[in-house]
Amino acid sequence: MKNTILMLSAASLVLTGCANMDETQRHTGTGAAIGAVAGAVLGAATSNRSDRGEGALIGAAAGAAIGAGGGYLWSKRMQEQKAAMEQATAGTGIDVTQTADNRLKLEIPSDVSFDSGRYDIKPSLRPVLDKLAQGLTQHPVTRVTIIGHTDSVGSDAVNNPLSVNRAAAVRDYLAPRGVASSRIAIDGRGSREPIADNATAQGRAMNRRVEIFIAETSAN
Repeated sequence: MKNTILMLSAASLVLTGCANMDETQRHTGTGAAIGAVAGAVLGAATSNRSDRGEGALIGAAAGAAIGAGGGYLWSKRMQEQKAAMEQATAGTGIDVTQTADNRLKLEIPSDVSFDSGRYDIKPSLRPVLDKLAQGLTQHPVTRVTIIGHTDSVGSDAVNNPLSVNRAAAVRDYLAPRGVASSRIAIDGRGSREPIADNATAQGRAMNRRVEIFIAETSAN
């Protein structure tokens, strides 16, 4: 019972401060709390019976540090870039989110990005990419990953290179606008990662998409 109280207390120390935090701080605080609980449990389980209370607290502290860090940093500048992209994409159908590992994600559907079977960028996407490039040049420590996708029409021999070409087209649009190609990684998943039913025209349109991930690592 005493050990359980210690574990809960360790987590509550982190959560208590979250009420008056901004969004960036709350995400960090929540990760820290989750890490604290996990660390407390592990610390208690791996300590001798007489030292379990101390082990729980030590584990909680370590877990909080790990949980607060997450996969990537979510800094104030990342939050500002998310807000700017939400404003730039309002009404376009582009989904702007923060991922569980603290990356900024733009999911761009086919009606904004590419026609079926093509990889030339539509005019409707250009203003969005212009705004994205502006944000990336102002936040040069971030890294960008662009992933292209297709629907299931056609063979892998067609769809796999098409998905890569879509990602490359976005990269090649950003590069002349001040975003160094060395900051950008591209990949193509073909039709392997659908988000909708390829049996319908609407589903196929949803699957023809590009995903852009922006990340700030702790090493920066």
